[in-house]
Amino acid sequence: MFVRSLSLSVAAAALLVGGAQAADLVTPTTPMPIYEAASFGWEGLYAGVNVGGVFTNGNGLTNLDVSTSQFSVGGAIGVNFITYDPILLGLEVQGDYVFQSGNDASMFLALARVGTVVTDQVMVYAASGVGITSRSGSTDNIYAIGGGVEVAMTDAMSVRGEILGLGDFSAAPGDQFFDGAKATVGVFCHF
Repeated sequence: MFVRSLSLSVAAAALLVGGAQAADLVTPTTPMPIYEAASFGWEGLYAGVNVGGVFTNGNGLTNLDVSTSQFSVGGAIGVNFITYDPILLGLEVQGDYVFQSGNDASMFLALARVGTVVTDQVMVYAASGVGITSRSGSTDNIYAIGGGVEVAMTDAMSVRGEILGLGDFSAAPGDQFFDGAKATVGVFCHF
């Protein structure tokens, strides 16, 4: 009788231990939520300010000093459209005040932009357009071709570096395609 009681006790203990181990094999089937940071929104309206310089060669541009480097401050407003990810198209209007010896000048440009979103935070683009220079009531037509790099700093702010070659529509002998350049660094707010 003792052996029978001992056998039943051992069998009961073995069943209880086996059941406890089987319960440990169950794993939760609900997946853990994955946090994914939102990417920067390059699409839409933006506006910003920039500082830089305007540089002219020996031919110069009408209303800008010849063969000089001038400090400029300005602003821009534009809109971007993502047509096919990661290709971006945009339109932008820029205005700059150029500090010169003597009379200061102003420059206004209307640009079309084509770019690509390299990463969520970096965009590279090419720009081209037309505009005017103005000084003391005199204006002249110019064109601009160039590009830049824009880097997102927060969810609505970016920093941009841009270089544009500038030329006029003069047919004078010896006139070059680019008679100057504009290099700027700016901070932009995206809405």
